Amino acid sequence: MLKQLLPRSLDNTYRGNRLALWLFGLVTLMRTFQSLVVIFDSYSTAVRADGIPLDSYPHDAAQTIAAIFALSGLSRLIISLVCVVVLVRYRSAVSFMLAVVLLNYLAAQVLLKFVPIVRVGSPPASVVNLTLLALTLVGFVLSLWRRKDAPVLS
Repeated sequence: MLKQLLPRSLDNTYRGNRLALWLFGLVTLMRTFQSLVVIFDSYSTAVRADGIPLDSYPHDAAQTIAAIFALSGLSRLIISLVCVVVLVRYRSAVSFMLAVVLLNYLAAQVLLKFVPIVRVGSPPASVVNLTLLALTLVGFVLSLWRRKDAPVLS
């Protein structure tokens, strides 16, 4: 399993379950779309998708929060672009990138336990992000599941 997660060389030889590639592609596409929406419309995303009451904050504070959202979207976009490169050129690293996406999500959830965000209502972003988390987790497990016809790792 560790050899699947951390291959000795990066190449385009994928050894895991093929469904994991499709899930990885879907998760990458969705995360890329989310990133672009957040970057180009961070204020509305913070209010509508994440339930942050920016209208109740002073203008400068709301602008700062929107800017932090956009920066976060940029970081997420960069990870998504690396995922695209892995999907197209370095498929032996699919398991590793799924682990990176999982670690990023879980670390953010732990951080938010210590520094929570004040939200109103039940924002739809939580459902979307939990769905993406589930797809990522299933993709990760399937990517570690070696196919019978896959080349043997050395």
